Amino acid sequence: GKHTVNLDNKTTDVRVKPFTLEMGIEFKLHVTISGKKINISEVPELSIPEDWMRDKLELNFYKSYQGGGGEVENVKYDKQSGTAVITFLRPG
Repeated sequence: GKHTVNLDNKTTDVRVKPFTLEMGIEFKLHVTISGKKINISEVPELSIPEDWMRDKLELNFYKSYQGGGGEVENVKYDKQSGTAVITFLRPG
């Protein structure tokens, strides 16, 4: 719809138009699986803080249907080498 906005004692008409936000980032990981740890290589470099990337990795592997996931004990992420190690509480 159409709206009137008052800024600095000036009035202007604006129209609202829908648009799509790019919310997700999709990337592939190369994974080596052992009993309790998953070694990940070729993690893409994204313009997000390192702790966000660790959180994304933890959430991804916490899901039991992805990569034999489960409850995560620790995530070690090395931005420079593009690698990470996910350690689970229980082997599986």
